[in-house]
Amino acid sequence: MAIVLALLSALSYGVSDYLAGVTSRAWDSRLVTAAAQLIGLATALVAVLLFPGQGPGAAQVLWGALSGVGSAVGVLALYQGLAVGSMSVVAPLCGVVTCVIPAVIGIILGEQLTALELAGIILAVPAVGLVSRPPRSAPGARRAGGASLGLVAGAGFGLLFVALDLAGRRHGAWPLLPGQAVCLLLVLPFARRGLRTVKAPAGRTLVTTITAGILSGGANLLYLLAARYGELAIIGVVSSLYPAGTGLIARLRLSEAWSRAQTTGMLVAALAVALVAVR
Repeated sequence: MAIVLALLSALSYGVSDYLAGVTSRAWDSRLVTAAAQLIGLATALVAVLLFPGQGPGAAQVLWGALSGVGSAVGVLALYQGLAVGSMSVVAPLCGVVTCVIPAVIGIILGEQLTALELAGIILAVPAVGLVSRPPRSAPGARRAGGASLGLVAGAGFGLLFVALDLAGRRHGAWPLLPGQAVCLLLVLPFARRGLRTVKAPAGRTLVTTITAGILSGGANLLYLLAARYGELAIIGVVSSLYPAGTGLIARLRLSEAWSRAQTTGMLVAALAVALVAVR
């Protein structure tokens, strides 16, 4: 159950990132981010009604808020890194760090892993880096730099996964509410700058942004549910495979060709998931 939920979470994150990326071509990325987070907050409210658990607790609110800090740092650093640096440097670094942090924290916390699960986690790290790597012809692929921002973005998303896991398993979706609220508050100052120069979005752009926000909020909920049944080291790594979802939908919708590295990464990711699913 945990693996299935984590895979659905990764797919939802991946499709949300794809939609946000496509929408950012027609509208300011800062406004897309803020609008998506606002929709994510609304999604969290609905999730709390559907999964109230035992209600909120002080620790859960704090861990949830910390997950919002991680989410905001991850998004802002990733977008800035892609804007000023090389996509082929920033995206893989972000993906690999996001994958490594939950695995390391889970092991430090004493989670017991089988040899196959450990092998799957080890394989997932290069898989994430490979599927995140754009083709050589992708825009920005030849610009140097952005490594530090890729590392910061990965650390932010890794914090998101760890904090949501540590929020506990008996309090339903309550940790999502402070997380989305904090993330929205942190990205709003950047969005205000975009309001000065950007026109109101077209109807299709608005619909796509709303969909991205719903999927992002849904991905957080799926991850939180996965945390009920599985170990952080495993579900964090599986959910970190979200770049595969982005690449898959881009291939289906935009007919984008996969590079040899991305194809290899997809195959290695599938093997990694198969190994961690065996217990």
